[in-house]
Amino acid sequence: MPDLEPPVPNTDAVDLPNCDREPIHIPGRVQDYGCLIAVSLEWMVCHASANLSAHLGLDPVTMIGTRISEHLAPDFLHRLRNRIQLLATEDSTVRLYRVDPIGDGRAFDVSVHLSGRTYVIEMEPASEEPDRDDATAVQMMIARLRQRDTLAGATDEAAQAVRSLTGFDRVMVYRFDDDQSGEVIAEARGDDAHSYDGLRFPASDIPKQARALYTRNLIRMIADVDAPTHEIQPAVSPDGVPLDLSLSATRAVSPIHLEYLRNMGVRASLSISILRKGKLWGLIACHHHSPRYIDFERRSALELFAQLFSYELVQKETEREMEDVERARRLHDVLMNQVSSGEGLEAEFDTLADRIAEAIPHDGIVLYAGGEYTARGRVPTQDEFYGLARFLNAASATETFVTDNIEAHYPGADSFADRAAGLMALPVSRTPRDYIVLFRRELSQSVEWAGNPDKPAETGPNGVRLTPRKSFETWREVVRGRSARWTEPERRAADSLRITLIEVILKLTDEADAARKQASERQELLIAELNHRVRNILNLIRGLVSQSRGGALSVDEYTRVLDTRITALSRAHDQLTQREWGWSPLRELIAIETRAFLAGRGERLRQTGDEVELSPNAFTTLALVLHELMTNSAKYGALSSATGSVDVATRLERDGTLVIDWIESGGPPVKAPTREGFGTTIIQRSIPYDLRGTADVSYKVTGLTARFTLPGHLVRPCAGSVSQVDQSDAPAPEVSISGAALVLEDNMIIAMDVADMLKDLGASGVHIAAGVSDAQRQIEEHDISIAVLDVNLGTETSVVVAEVLAAKGVPFILATGYGAVGEIRNTFPEAPIVKKPYTEADFSAALRKLAG
Repeated sequence: MPDLEPPVPNTDAVDLPNCDREPIHIPGRVQDYGCLIAVSLEWMVCHASANLSAHLGLDPVTMIGTRISEHLAPDFLHRLRNRIQLLATEDSTVRLYRVDPIGDGRAFDVSVHLSGRTYVIEMEPASEEPDRDDATAVQMMIARLRQRDTLAGATDEAAQAVRSLTGFDRVMVYRFDDDQSGEVIAEARGDDAHSYDGLRFPASDIPKQARALYTRNLIRMIADVDAPTHEIQPAVSPDGVPLDLSLSATRAVSPIHLEYLRNMGVRASLSISILRKGKLWGLIACHHHSPRYIDFERRSALELFAQLFSYELVQKETEREMEDVERARRLHDVLMNQVSSGEGLEAEFDTLADRIAEAIPHDGIVLYAGGEYTARGRVPTQDEFYGLARFLNAASATETFVTDNIEAHYPGADSFADRAAGLMALPVSRTPRDYIVLFRRELSQSVEWAGNPDKPAETGPNGVRLTPRKSFETWREVVRGRSARWTEPERRAADSLRITLIEVILKLTDEADAARKQASERQELLIAELNHRVRNILNLIRGLVSQSRGGALSVDEYTRVLDTRITALSRAHDQLTQREWGWSPLRELIAIETRAFLAGRGERLRQTGDEVELSPNAFTTLALVLHELMTNSAKYGALSSATGSVDVATRLERDGTLVIDWIESGGPPVKAPTREGFGTTIIQRSIPYDLRGTADVSYKVTGLTARFTLPGHLVRPCAGSVSQVDQSDAPAPEVSISGAALVLEDNMIIAMDVADMLKDLGASGVHIAAGVSDAQRQIEEHDISIAVLDVNLGTETSVVVAEVLAAKGVPFILATGYGAVGEIRNTFPEAPIVKKPYTEADFSAALRKLAG
């Protein structure tokens, strides 16, 4: 750096300590423009500079060991004692301006600080400029600086302000980087001054000990690099310790530093420290090509400016940090809304990548979660990333890992160096280790140094130690293998993002646990319902088998009635379990249930009122409720006797609410159940719980009555006329099959039953096949005129057989036990579909569709 003082003392016997806060004993000499007196706490003179006689006319040798009151004016000593009371801390300094130390009328500026048990008093001749107001100038400089919104603007304004106040040829603002190298980020200079703007200086130009000096002593001046310096007398105290001049304003500097400045063509310099949160952020460095002295009062004003500038710097960076915090908060809210409600980070990867790119620019992104690799942009391949992931697993699980040079940490990075040179890895879990990793491509850049930064130490005129560089010509280094650096705001954004993603994952985990628990509860309910349904169906079939002992006129008549009732029950069940309904008429739901219980006697259930349609969710729930009402009525209520009947009335209220009244009459006396079984629970609780409606059930002696209400958003008036559902049990018109038939069915009993039905419909013969290959063989060996194909055959489907039949022009019927038949239905839209359990009437209807 053009004005950094190497920490080499001008006496070889003293070394600098490594601790930043330990006193740095720099012995020996002061600059020509000032003088120094050191006194003990007892006000005895301990040390004095050799040029004391030139400034004050006092003999430094005769003063040592005497009381200072014997040499200085009483009024000055009184003011000095009062001001010393203000020394609050070890590094604090008090000042007096334009005072007369010896009472001869000459004005001096005085600085006092405490060094151990010694007061160090430094004096410089005061300025003779009349009516100068440096404090007002500083106020105006800070006011202008505050108008700059950016850091670049503020540093540029600071350089201009200091140059206007000091008159130096060149003023630079120098900032330290993370690696302790530095860069000139702002510059104000005259036309004849060489520019250093944008140049970098290596960390070796200002070692750790020198940084400690610049942190404690905020302003340093060299008025003339060729001016004589003056020793401190005596050089050491009686204890053998030199006077600590760390905070001295007039201390002479190392001859190495003076040589450094001469090599640059600089005769005078001034440096002002810029601190941020107590640490050295940078310097304001001033150069002049001829000797230049800035008086102590103005230097104090410059120190005040530096302190206020440091405050403004903190304010601007704090404002930027607050903006980063606000940006991180918005990103957090967006991600929590957009990502955390999905199935996982993988499902929302593109959204996640887009949002992260808004806060942290990158060239590629990888999500590595649960061992799964998802990527976008310029990134390592999946196999390359696995090795990188093992390397990242060795890093901290609670911190973001950042580098602009992956190869410096992970040698395997050379395999993807063409795509990525820097990375930012955000660990978003502990076990297993999951990551969001951002990559940046190589950024080939030219870094301009003020001379070769790798210049080795040499033997020079001051011994075997660092020799100041002799050339400050621009030295350009091409840096490869590095990406653009990750800035501090980007790192803060990454830390906030990591916490957000952990929150997202925890929320997704909680949601997954809740979903699993809910699914388990639903499965338990489904199993209980299925068990109940199966038992009800078995009991119902048993009742249907035995209900008409005297009513069936013949075996054939009995078989036909039983067959149609089981078919109606199957259709009601089909409606209940269907998953992809649209809105459906309530009348059809009631009619389907009626057919299952009152085949041929549908007049015993009367429907009146408004025609409405139900949403799929309401349709499913209400089907379950009506099934239970119908079952209970057939077992115990009005429909259990020949004289009983049921009235179902529907009414749409003005607010859209649907009211359904179920009224039983003419049956046996009704008693309320002694316990609440599953069926009763469904009737009384399903609509309130699932649909947020109401259910009011009353067990009157004359018959059960119930009133249900459904919210308006689940109900709407029928858009058109409602088709009337056939409630009769009349057999379908007979049709005849001409020729042989093929049955493809993997269940032998069902296949035999279907074969009997086809024979009754006129088939001359029926060939049965259990699988696709068997069916293909049957088609090749026999002349088939009609086929019935079960769509799902366990491990295979009948699609291939359907294609063969279609190619031969043989009609076929699709059979299924599921609610849908998938793609085969789209492939063969003309093929009729029958659903299990089959009846002869089903096949008759299918044959009529084929014929017509």
